[in-house]
Amino acid sequence: MFPNSPSGFDFMFSVFPYLFVIVFLLIIGSLLFRGARYARNVSSPRQSSFVKVVAKRTRVDHHGGTSSFTGDHLTSTPSRSHTYYYITLEFENGERKEFLDVKGLYGLVAEGDTGYAAVQGDWIVAFERTAPSYYS
Repeated sequence: MFPNSPSGFDFMFSVFPYLFVIVFLLIIGSLLFRGARYARNVSSPRQSSFVKVVAKRTRVDHHGGTSSFTGDHLTSTPSRSHTYYYITLEFENGERKEFLDVKGLYGLVAEGDTGYAAVQGDWIVAFERTAPSYYS
């Protein structure tokens, strides 16, 4: 490509376009997958069932910031993070399934709670606790 360039640069310039296309396709594929999952959850019917809360967990995604020092200025972008909350429910037939909390229920339920849960696709959208029965 360049007349006096080392051979390593020729290899880089011939491979880079392919790597760029692969990364671009991965990003587009990821966006399409997320969009399809969201559309599937939104279009799913809301189902209510009697359940028991058997587990809760969180997942934190970190997106790191950057810092650079140019001359006498320090430039930085803040890091960001997002926390996802999951609640695992056990249905009356013994089946267990984990749902993403999209309505802020994570802090309102405890492991061992029983009640009626409304689920929509992979989301838990409502939970109505039933009073525990101490005399049964």
